[in-house]
Amino acid sequence: MDDHDQRLAEAADNTYVVRPPTQALATFGTTLVRYYLVTEPLFREVDARGELESVVREGVVRAERPHVVTPYYLSRHEGFGDDARSYIEHLMREIGPDAPGLLYSYKNEGMETTIVSGGAQEVTARIVARLDRDHKPLEAVIRGVDDLWDVSLMKFIYELTARSARSNASELRSQGLLETDGGVPRDARRRIEALLEQARRGNADPSEVHRELERWGLFDEYQDRFLGLFKRR
Repeated sequence: MDDHDQRLAEAADNTYVVRPPTQALATFGTTLVRYYLVTEPLFREVDARGELESVVREGVVRAERPHVVTPYYLSRHEGFGDDARSYIEHLMREIGPDAPGLLYSYKNEGMETTIVSGGAQEVTARIVARLDRDHKPLEAVIRGVDDLWDVSLMKFIYELTARSARSNASELRSQGLLETDGGVPRDARRRIEALLEQARRGNADPSEVHRELERWGLFDEYQDRFLGLFKRR
């Protein structure tokens, strides 16, 4: 492990999700999770009154609805390096090309950084107390590392995903959306139907529909409906 990898590992080890959201990610919709990431300044100083200061990064993680995917579907994506492709090929051999899994996507939005009085432990406790008092189920508090704050945020996202995946999978399974039809999960077919309808209404680019059909190997099956998007009404 080189020095950079060692720093990343240390940042992850020194990141603590002090107050995780008390509510799991939604299975059938977008979830907005507000976070407060508290760190000690890289160059630790005291203010004019001799008090410690902390850095608070506040923002929102937008978690899109998890999609059911398969190793085959992932193998049809572009932009993967050789190592990633080798791993996907390994998955296809080990669990099969059509084994369903969940794919989560996130976006960090509107992050603001402020300097507040008090040490990191004190500031963290204040924020936690306020959120508990106000009963905020989708707000989180994280203690992290200042110069590698994005690593701290990613560790939080990873743990949030791990906590939510079981309940998300259970809800999808209860509705039969993890079952496959012709090697394609029913959830994927439902997404394709929704994309086709959005494109028909002009709310989605047909190229997005085409990409999704190609990734699932379903273009021939949906070809007539896809081409129908371009017919003048």
